Amino acid sequence: MKTVILAGGRGVRLRPLTYTIPKPLLPVGERPILEEIIRRLKAQGLDEIIVAVGYRAELIETYFRDGAALGVRIDYVREMEPLGTAGPLALVRAQCRLPADEPLLAMNGDILTDLELRALAAFHADGGFELTVATRQFELQHPYGVIRTDGRRITGIVEKPTETDTVSAGVYALSAAALARVPSGRAFDMPDLANAIIAADGAVGSYAFDGEWLAIDRIEHLEDAGRILAERDA
Repeated sequence: MKTVILAGGRGVRLRPLTYTIPKPLLPVGERPILEEIIRRLKAQGLDEIIVAVGYRAELIETYFRDGAALGVRIDYVREMEPLGTAGPLALVRAQCRLPADEPLLAMNGDILTDLELRALAAFHADGGFELTVATRQFELQHPYGVIRTDGRRITGIVEKPTETDTVSAGVYALSAAALARVPSGRAFDMPDLANAIIAADGAVGSYAFDGEWLAIDRIEHLEDAGRILAERDA
């Protein structure tokens, strides 16, 4: 089973660090983010990896080469312009040999998680889904007091309430049918793909999990990830 790591973004929210270094090569603890992800994939027996690169692609390709140093096989597809979170999969479809009888796994290149990807793939296949999205609960605290009204009358005030939503964890399983829906040569995001499948009466699955998950898109997240890895290694 092949896993695509989407690692072509510019890492705008991590500037100035990413002015010269692509986000996948920023260190968490003693290793670059992307190396930590690849090591976790290998630990799950997932050693066939495709990395979708774009910004400062040559640095990533030079660092990891064919993956042999990490005990995996790495192939690359390169975006010539930003293609969003799903658009690079059109390059994967065109350039890589994919098994017809297995789902394609895909994940954002800034996520550290202990999600069992083979379990995600099994759920995807058993449910007959075109696309399965790993999901989790996310709590967001409102920064203000929320006013409840009935016309001009205030009926209640809730101070800084917390709302809980189901959100995408940035990890996916895709069938060949879903992959075929990704347009070539233009930006296309995973929500676009999910909504296109739903609009065509296709099935999109939600695979809920509550394990370790950290999306590294701000400088403080790098610090959090380094601390978590240090505690785990200790």
